[in-house]
Amino acid sequence: MAERSAGDGRAAAYATGEIGRRVLRLRTERGFTQRQLAEPAYTAAYVSTLESGKVRPSEAALRHLAGRLGVSYEELTTGRSPQDATRLRAGLTDARRALATGAAEDAAALFRDLHTEAERLGFAEEGASALLGLGDCALETGELSTARAHFEAVERLLAEEPLPRRVPAIRGRAVAHLLAGELRYSCYLLESTIDELNASGLHDPHALLLLYTAAIGPYMDMGTHARAVRAAELALALAPQVDDPGLVARMHRGVARTLIAEGRTAEADASLAKAQELYEQLRIHTDLAHCHWMRGYVHAQDGNLESAERELRTARDMLACKRAALFTVQVEVELADVLRRRGRTTEAEALLLPLLARSPDADGDTVPDADGADRTDRTDRTDRTDRTDRTEGAGLTAERGAVHAGGAHRLLGLIADERGDADTAEEHYCAALSLLERTGAAGDLADLCRLLGDLLRREGRLEAAMDAYRTGLGHRAAPGTTTLGPAPAEPPV
Repeated sequence: MAERSAGDGRAAAYATGEIGRRVLRLRTERGFTQRQLAEPAYTAAYVSTLESGKVRPSEAALRHLAGRLGVSYEELTTGRSPQDATRLRAGLTDARRALATGAAEDAAALFRDLHTEAERLGFAEEGASALLGLGDCALETGELSTARAHFEAVERLLAEEPLPRRVPAIRGRAVAHLLAGELRYSCYLLESTIDELNASGLHDPHALLLLYTAAIGPYMDMGTHARAVRAAELALALAPQVDDPGLVARMHRGVARTLIAEGRTAEADASLAKAQELYEQLRIHTDLAHCHWMRGYVHAQDGNLESAERELRTARDMLACKRAALFTVQVEVELADVLRRRGRTTEAEALLLPLLARSPDADGDTVPDADGADRTDRTDRTDRTDRTDRTEGAGLTAERGAVHAGGAHRLLGLIADERGDADTAEEHYCAALSLLERTGAAGDLADLCRLLGDLLRREGRLEAAMDAYRTGLGHRAAPGTTTLGPAPAEPPV
C-alpha cells in the first residue's frame, strides 16, 4: 500500500511539473507576463510557483489559465489539442486510401509516422488505428508474423474497451493464421469471439458481420460446408444493418464461395458482380483484384477456361502492381491449374516451380524440385517464419500460404503423372499431403489421397494404395463437421 501511495505521489508530481512547463511555454509564446496571465483572479506569484511545478493547480485555476492562453482545458492539462486529433484522423484516412489504391509498403510508411505521432501526443485510439493499418499492410505483403504482432498490440491497447472495438484486430489475427495454414486456430479465434459477443449481449452488427464473413474462408477450406453456409446466411441477414460498403462487398465475396460449393455458379457470379461494383466505386484495388480472382475460379468451375484465364491474369497483374506478394503467388497457382486444363502443361509447370523453390515442408525438410533434386535437411526452424517474412515474393511455404503450396505440389504431381513420371508425381503428392495435413483442409486432403492411391495402384503397390484410400476416407468421414466443438451461438437476427 505504501509503495502504491509513493508511486501515485510521483505520478501526480510529474503531471504537475508537465502542466507547469506547458503553462510557461504557452505564456512565453503569447508574450504574456506572469501578472497578465494571472489577473484578475490570481497573482503573479501563484503563476510562478505553478510554472516551477511547486503547486498543484485546481480545476478552476486551470480553466482560468486556459481561457487566458486561448487553448482548451483538455489541451492545457494533457497537451493534446482537438486540432491534433483531427489532423491524426485525417492522416489515417489518407493512409487507408493509400492502402486501398497503392502499394502496401507506401501505406505502411504513413501508418508508422502516424503511430509515432499518436504515441508522442498520447492519443491511444488513433495509435491503435495506425497499428491496425500496419497489420493490414503486413497481411497484404505476406509478412504474417509481423501482421499478428501488430494486431496483438491493438488488442492490448484496447483491452479495457468494449469487445466490438477489438473485433477488427481479432479478425486480422484470424486472417493471418488462415494465410499461414492454421485453419483450426483461425476458426477458434472467430468462433470464440462470436460466442463472447452474443453471451454478453453485445450484438454489434458491424462486428458480427466482420466475424461471420471472415469465418467463411476457413470453414470452406476445412470442408465444413454446413457452417460456412450458415455463416453466409447470418452475414446476409446482418448486412442491411451495416453502412460500411467495403465490408458489405467483402461479405458478398464470402457468400459467393458457399454458392460455388453448392454448384450455384450463376448466383455466385452475381454476388461477385455486386462486390466488384462496390469496390470499383470505392477504388479498393486489392479487394477488386480478389473479385477477379474469384470470378476466374467461378468460370473454371463452369468449364469456361478461356474466361477463367483472363480473369485470373487480371487479378494477378493487379496484385503484382500492388506488390501483394503472397496473394499474387496464390493466384498463380490457380492460373497454373487453368493452363494445365487447357493443355499448356509446360507453361503451368514454369509458373509453379519458382513458387516452391527451396520451400520447406511441414517437417522442416526442403521439398524437392520436379527435376528430382535432393532434399536438404533444415534443422534450424526457429527463424523460418521471420526469414520468410523478410523475403518479399519468397513463394509458398508451410508457414506462408500452406493450402496453396499444397495445391501447387498437387498440380505438379498431376503434370508428372500425365507424362508418366510416377516417381516425381509421388514425391509431389506426398509433399502436398505433408503440407495440407497440418492445415486440416479436408476436401483437398481427400482428393490428394485418391490421386496418390490411384498412382500406387497402377504401380502395383496395392497395400500402400489401400492405406492412401483409407486416409482419404477418414478425412471425408464426417462432412460438415470439425473437431472445433459446437457451432457458435447465433445473434438475434
